[in-house]
Amino acid sequence: MSTNQTNRSAQTLHVYRAEMIRVINGANLGDSLSFADELVPDDVYRLSPLAATVRMRVQTGGNPPFQIASDTDMGLPGADLHLDCCVTFMSPSGETVECLVLVEVDEDGNVAQIYTLPLGKMTPNAEYVLVGVNSDNALQRFAQVACVSFTAGTMITMANGAQRPVEDLAVGDRVLTRDDGPQEIRWLGHHTARAVGAFTPILIREGTLNNTRDLLVCPDHRLFIYQRSDEIGAGRSEILVRARHLVNDITVMPVTGGFIDYYQMLFDSHQIIYAEGIAAESMLVDTRTGAALPDDMSDKLGELIPGHRRSGFGELEVQETLLTRPDVADLLRKSSTG
Repeated sequence: MSTNQTNRSAQTLHVYRAEMIRVINGANLGDSLSFADELVPDDVYRLSPLAATVRMRVQTGGNPPFQIASDTDMGLPGADLHLDCCVTFMSPSGETVECLVLVEVDEDGNVAQIYTLPLGKMTPNAEYVLVGVNSDNALQRFAQVACVSFTAGTMITMANGAQRPVEDLAVGDRVLTRDDGPQEIRWLGHHTARAVGAFTPILIREGTLNNTRDLLVCPDHRLFIYQRSDEIGAGRSEILVRARHLVNDITVMPVTGGFIDYYQMLFDSHQIIYAEGIAAESMLVDTRTGAALPDDMSDKLGELIPGHRRSGFGELEVQETLLTRPDVADLLRKSSTG
């Protein structure tokens, strides 16, 4: 077990214990979902009627594996966590849902617990046929969840003050950043996902955080707020908050259904840029997100983007416990203007 958890980025996952998903028909009858080597395609699984996801906090550094964070509700803090594979299930209605299989190991490297991270919606007591097991794309799928992403139509502030939709940007375009002025885009990513589960975008209504229009971002996208008065007790004026922590189902809400186009933006270093008039982070490359990059770029990342590991602004992120109140978005808007 590794005890060094400094300089690592943290992410919240909502996982099932593997024993909540068991084979009810097939070669592994009675067994729970396991790692790739033990899975048999066409086995039929059932999600327990008592199943509920549990919050797991995961820390990631420069190299795998992940580690379970100290403030987790699931798993042993400090234990190594390996991303084993991505499985694909098919429901009776013919819809598919992907899940990532995560394996916690003990100090001797033995399997201590297996978890399932659903990337789409799974229904308790429903049956699912295992139709795919992929050990090669698991990190890439996890990276797509972890990458901070803007959605198509989001207006980005350029270096000259002009507003441009994120889908119309190109490598080399100069974008206004909060800390380093005009900066060139070094890489742009794009993927289309079903807007369910981990890929459900968060809608922040116009004016909620003094944004000029509706802003639609991925759940873990962090927004930068300068507080003139510390309304939430963060203890500092500059803070970062994740979009999903602001959900109140009135002015901030998840938008489920259909498909969503997500766009990622990479600079020489991690930046705060402006989207729909408010400050938000760009993509940060770390163990979680590096797999989203093309292979040729990932191999030469230090040369192509020399400052990519500089600061994740982690010290500015607000603890989730300070944001668990229905009026937090309103408080943050007031704190930034008053």
